[in-house]
Formats: sequence, C-alpha cells, structure tokens
Amino acid sequence: MELLADRRIFGTPWPEVNKGVSYVDLVTARDESKTVLEYYCSRYKKSASREGWIQRISNDQVRVDGLVISSAELILRMGSRLEYQRVPWKEPAAPYLLQILYEDQHVLALNKPSGLQVLAGGLFQQRTVLQQLQWRDEYNTSYGRSDSSNFQAHTWPTSPVHRLGRGTSGVLLCAKSPRAKSLLAADLAASTESTTGRSVGGASPKSDDKQRRFSKTYRALAKGVIAADEITVDHAIGKVPYPGVAGGLYMASPTGKPSLSKVVVLWRDEVNNCTLVQVNILTGRPHQIRIHLAAAGHPLIGDPLYVEGGIVQETDHSDRLQHEGSPEEDGGYQRIEGALPGDCGYLLHAWRLEFYHPISHEMVVVVAPPPPALRMPGEEGDGNFLC
Repeated sequence: MELLADRRIFGTPWPEVNKGVSYVDLVTARDESKTVLEYYCSRYKKSASREGWIQRISNDQVRVDGLVISSAELILRMGSRLEYQRVPWKEPAAPYLLQILYEDQHVLALNKPSGLQVLAGGLFQQRTVLQQLQWRDEYNTSYGRSDSSNFQAHTWPTSPVHRLGRGTSGVLLCAKSPRAKSLLAADLAASTESTTGRSVGGASPKSDDKQRRFSKTYRALAKGVIAADEITVDHAIGKVPYPGVAGGLYMASPTGKPSLSKVVVLWRDEVNNCTLVQVNILTGRPHQIRIHLAAAGHPLIGDPLYVEGGIVQETDHSDRLQHEGSPEEDGGYQRIEGALPGDCGYLLHAWRLEFYHPISHEMVVVVAPPPPALRMPGEEGDGNFLC
C-alpha cells in the first residue's frame, strides 16, 4: 500500500500476474447426463473453443465434487459441483493510484483515473478499483489506522455504488456500510425512474430535477464545432445484435430504453475542430454520453467504437474472434477483432457528483478537477498527477 505525501492518494502496485479465478457451477436437471466437455462447450462457448476446454481438463483445471477429473467424457449428475480454475495470467496494464475526494464513516468518493476498470470482467480480474478498495480495507484493519479521522474498523467491504467506463475518469462514489450502500443505490435508481417516467419503447423521457437525489455532470471533448450553446439528446439506447458479441452491443436504437442527456457548450476550438462540453445525464444507460454525442453527430474525440448516428464502427466480420495469448496464458479468453466498449482513448470525465448523504440527509457535492485536455482556456487544475 502506497501512501503518498498527499495522504488523499493511495494504491498498491499490481502483482506481475494475478492469482487466477475459480468459477463454480451446480449442475441442474437441464444439464444432467451431459458430459463435462458438453457442459462447458455449450454453457461457456465464448470462453474457449472445444480444443481449449479439452486442454483445460487435461491440465487438471476442472474439478467435479472436489475431485480433479481425468476424462472430458465424464457424465454429470444433477447437483454435482463443477469448478473451473482459470490459471493465473498477466493482466493488461492499468493505473493503480486513486485519489480520495471525500470520505466519512459511511461514504467514500474517489477520483478514478482513465484506464482502470471498476469491477472485474474479461482480462481484468484483479486490476480493478474494487481490488484496491479491498486492499485498503485490509491495510487499515491490520494496522488500525487510516489517512483520515473518519476511519473505523471494517467488517463490511467498501464497494462502488455505481460504475464508470474503464476509459472514463473522475468521481466514483463508494459505500462503506450495507445501510449506506442500500440507501444510495435506492436514491440512484429512484432518480433514474423519476426521469424516465418508467416509459418504454423509445418514448421520450421526462425530466424532473426536483425529484432527483443524484446528479451527475461530465465533461467531454467532442468532434466538430457544435453551433448551439445547449442541446438535448433523447435517443433511446438498447442492445443491438453484433457479430462475435453475445447479447449484442449498446447503441442508439428505436427499440431501446428512453434516455436523456443535456449538453452545454463550454468552449469551441475551431482550429482543432472540436468542442469542450458539459453533459448532465438524466438517465443511466451504458455508454450513454458516448452514444448520445455520437447520435447528435459529434462523437467523442478518440472514441474507438461509436461513430455518428450513435452506432458502432463497422469492421470486417469475416473473422470476429481472436485469441489473446494461449489458453494457458489467459484462460482461453477470446475477444472480437476491432474495438469494444471497454477500450479506451476517448476523453470523458465525471466532473461533478451531487447526492444526498444516506445518514445525515444533507446534500454533498464532490468535484474531480478535470484533466488538462478537458479544461477551458485559463482554467487551472489542482496540480495533482491524476489530473
């Protein structure tokens, strides 16, 4: 655990390789009488090829009811416990230092750097915000100390209340107790419901700021010069089938869920043909700002995925899957060729978060100074390396 001179900054360097991951399943009646190989090839076909699963079984990575199996043709029984041990691998590079913007006994607000995933997924199983929070809790409990007077011994793990995209920097709110997590999550959900009016089928969402107990404001750098000082984007967002991606990708879709973003121009850079904007999202759809600005004809600078119209960049679908290393190196993980939503490069920052404190019920405002590329001319940061 590194505690820098500025005690608001913490983080533990990532190990060279992670510890691997264990996946456990219980066999149901639907899968009874299947072989182990048939089970994994049908249930986790995106994880590895048939040959990959055979190799994993041969490498003693699969257990049935606690015993390593030697045959991929073993017949399963209902209620059997299956365990696949994904071998340790070197995760892609990611930053590890986090800045504390606000903390008390119940909540913690962080400044998350771009490139750091919030929760585990894909190749990022250890290099996440959640893992750094776990290490911080363990450190503070072991040494009986904290970097602030708000420390108390933890019996419940600190955890994020919401998510930010891996490429998005800025304010991330976390809860330090079950009660705080429950109340904050309820307020976040209620704010979204009051905005959408729970409408469906792409109907325009309603905006009711008076009912909102959560307010999120972002900064972004968009392509092109936006003529209007303010624009409202209400394109529905939903999953659309996409080759090589189970369940499809989120993009602008008339059959998606109602979504609403309010965009305010902060500065127009006609020389570089881009616009610095402030965005308030009144709904919480995945990749909403990226999709909405692209749908408005102004994709984010550096976005590898979303293009004008709020759809994804077209690529050659002839060979969608590629291995990233061998199954021994990364557990057989496969990804499509081309960009994915988690890929970075775009300029998007969660600048300001307003919420009602779950215990005191007072309004709390947290601001993460924007990085240099998202500042207006003459605007200063706080001199911190994260910004």
